[in-house]
Amino acid sequence: MTFSEENYLKTIYHITSSSGTEVSTNAIAEKMETKASSVTDMLKKLADKELIVYQKYKGVILTDKGSHLAKMIVRKHRLWEVFLVDKLHFPWDEVHDIAEQLEHIKSEKLINKLDDFLGNPTEDPHGDPIPDSSGLIKKSNKLLLSEVELNKEYRCIGVKDSSSDFLKYLDKQKISLGSTFVVKERENFDDTLLVEVNSRKVTISNKIANNLFVH
Repeated sequence: MTFSEENYLKTIYHITSSSGTEVSTNAIAEKMETKASSVTDMLKKLADKELIVYQKYKGVILTDKGSHLAKMIVRKHRLWEVFLVDKLHFPWDEVHDIAEQLEHIKSEKLINKLDDFLGNPTEDPHGDPIPDSSGLIKKSNKLLLSEVELNKEYRCIGVKDSSSDFLKYLDKQKISLGSTFVVKERENFDDTLLVEVNSRKVTISNKIANNLFVH
């Protein structure tokens, strides 16, 4: 497979993981910042390889073969992110772009050895699950911070938005995976939260709260 084909598979996988439905050509084009016509051409190639089921005007779904390959790409990406943060001490807001390049390494033996070297992690530095070598993903019960009850303690286990800007914002607020939250007040007008984070009281907007996973 080409790098481009792998990127399309991964994009379709991510969209279907969040929506649970067939993926439209326009949704793929928007996510990949390209023209719908270019997407259509690639979808035909992926369909010919039996990696997707594609019907014009109806959308796209991954075949079992396509889903497994997509999970293996995601697995490589997230393992490399763990390596970059834990072993090379990169900040968590810098590793995504580097892992985008490393995820295309073909050696299955290398990736399995990397997995063992890292202690077989189940989550990447942003809290996203890492598929194992069979494509199985450990399920976790998680809520958005915006959904939690008042005066109960929760722990940050992931981020919905892994953009560099958002992660840098969290660093400024001294919020990271493992941080504890207790929501003390919720503003009725705009759902702004007054939160105790690691024993500090901070105000968190609804936009931020909708991008933090806790349990």
